[in-house]
Amino acid sequence: MTHGKSLTDCGDGVRLERGVECRLSDGVTLVSDHYYPAGEGPWPTLLMRQPYGRAIASTVVYAHPVWFARHGYHVAIQDVRGRGGSEGEFYPFRHEGRDGAETIAWLRRHPACSGSIGMYGFSYQGATQLLAAAEQPDGLMCIAPHMTAADLYHGWFYHHGALRLSSALAWGIQMLREDARRKGLREASDRLETAWTHVRAQAMCAPYAEHPAIADPALPDYVRDWFAHREPGEYWSEQDISTCIDRIQVPALHIAGWFDTYLEGSIAGYRALREGAGSDFAREHQYLIAGPWVHIPWGDRVGDANLGDAANVDTNAILLRWFNHWLKDSGDFRGEPRIRHFTLGPNSWRNAVDWPKAAAYPLYLRSAGNANSRNGDGQLSEDPPESNEPRDIFVYDPEVPVIAPGGSQASSGLSDQAALELGNNLLVYTSYPFAYETMVFGQPRVVLWAATSASCADFTAKIVRVMENGRAEFLSIGIARSSWLFRDTVYRADAIHCWEFTLEPISFVLASGECLRLEIASSAFPLYDRNPSNDTPPQRADNWNWTRSTQQVLHTAACPSALYLPVAGDPRW
Repeated sequence: MTHGKSLTDCGDGVRLERGVECRLSDGVTLVSDHYYPAGEGPWPTLLMRQPYGRAIASTVVYAHPVWFARHGYHVAIQDVRGRGGSEGEFYPFRHEGRDGAETIAWLRRHPACSGSIGMYGFSYQGATQLLAAAEQPDGLMCIAPHMTAADLYHGWFYHHGALRLSSALAWGIQMLREDARRKGLREASDRLETAWTHVRAQAMCAPYAEHPAIADPALPDYVRDWFAHREPGEYWSEQDISTCIDRIQVPALHIAGWFDTYLEGSIAGYRALREGAGSDFAREHQYLIAGPWVHIPWGDRVGDANLGDAANVDTNAILLRWFNHWLKDSGDFRGEPRIRHFTLGPNSWRNAVDWPKAAAYPLYLRSAGNANSRNGDGQLSEDPPESNEPRDIFVYDPEVPVIAPGGSQASSGLSDQAALELGNNLLVYTSYPFAYETMVFGQPRVVLWAATSASCADFTAKIVRVMENGRAEFLSIGIARSSWLFRDTVYRADAIHCWEFTLEPISFVLASGECLRLEIASSAFPLYDRNPSNDTPPQRADNWNWTRSTQQVLHTAACPSALYLPVAGDPRW
C-alpha cells in the first residue's frame, strides 16, 4: 500500500502518505498525497485533482481530507500536470480529461482502493471532474463539481461576449506566479507577486492584454490566449465538455452560489447534464444546491449583509451522504430534492422539482424621457406603453465607466447600489411597491429596443431590490456586447436594434412594500471589460482609442422594452 514510504500519524488511526507517484502514458509523473482510514482496506476512494498545492486540498471550503478518511474513505489529493510536485507543463484545462482518466485507472490498482471512486472539489477542481468523467473511466461512480463550468467560454470567461475581466485577470496572475517560479524567471515572478498584492486593482491597467505582469514572452501564453479568443469555438470546446455532454454517464451533485463568479457556468452545467447526459440514469441523478454564496467562503456573510444561520450549510455532511450513497450503497441520498435553492429576502431554503422555464412575466420600461439616475422618472410597469413615449438617453464614457455592483473591486454580494444610482450615466426604472409577497426564481431576461452611436456597444441590466428604508440591494446582472449578440445579423450604429439577453440566475422574494428596480447602463467595470465603443479589440484598447457614445433606449407601443421575470404564481401590486 505504501511502497515502503513512512506514514504520518494524523490521529484517530488516519495515516498520511506524501508524494505518491503516478506515471502517465506519456511519461509524465503526477504526485498525490494519500490519506488512509484506520484499519485495513480496501476502501472507496475520493479523488481531488487541483493546481494550488495538494496540501491545501480546497480546505478553504471543505473539511480537511483527514475528516473524510475518518469516515472510511481513502482520499487522494493530486497535483495536476505542471503544478506542485507533478511534472509537465501546465496549461489550464487542456490535459485534465486524459490525465484524470489515467489517474483513476491507476487508483483502481492501488491496494487501498476498493475499485469505487468518487471525485470532489470546487472551481478548477470541479472542471477536472467534468473533464475526467467525459473520458468514461471505469470505476468512477459519481462526481461533485462545485462552482465551476461545463462551458468555459460562456460559463467561466465571457458573458454574452464581454470578458469577465476582474476574475480572469486575477486568476491568470495567480496561476502564472507558480509558472514563473518553476521556470526560474525571477523578474517575471517579482512583477507577478507585486501585482498579486493588489490583484483587484490590476484591471485598471489598459490595454489589459499588455499588462506587464502577464506580457513576458517567457511565461506561458494561456492568459493571453484567453483574451485573444473572444468568440466561442474550437479553442474553448477542445478544453471543456460543452460539445460532449453525452459522454458523461455518472451522477453529479452540483453546488452554485448566487454571487459566485461562475454562477452562470454552474447552473448551465447542471441543466446541460440534466437534459443531455449520456444515459437515463445519469440524467435522472443530477442534483443542484444553489446557495447565497460568493466563491470563497460559503456562509452567512455576503457583501455587507448577514443572511442568518440558514446560509451556514454543512456541505461536508452533504458530501458525506452523497458519497456514502454511491460508493457505500447506504441509500443516504435517497429522497433528496432535485434542487435546493436559497431564497433571498426570507433567507430560507426551498425545493424545486427542476429548473424553471424561461422568464415570462413582463415589467415594461416607462418614462417621460428622463430615467437617468434614481432621481429620474423611470418606472417599471405591468402595463406596456400605448404611445410613443420619449426615449431615454445616456452617455457612455469608457474612461469613466459605471462601476460594478461590488464597487471598483468588483467584490460580489448583496451590496447597496443607492449611491451608484445617483449617476446620470445609467437609467433607473423602479416599480411601485408590491402589495403582496412575490417570488422570483430562475433566469431573468431583458428585451431592450435601443440605438447607440457606437460601432461596437454594450448594454448591462441589473436587478435591484428596493427596501422600504431606501436600501437598494443588488440581486442579479447581465451584459451583452453587440459583436456577440448580433454576430449572425447586421448591426449598425444609430440604428434601432432589439437587444435580448439573459441575466445571471437568482432566487428572491419581494416582500409587501418593497419595489423592484432595473438599472440599464453600458458598463459594469471591472466585473466586465469596458467596450471602447469602436472596432478596437477591447483587450488592446486604452485611453488613446476609447470613444464616448450616446445610447438611446426606446419604450413605445412598437418597441416595448421590458424586463421578464421567472415569477412563481400570480404577482400582484
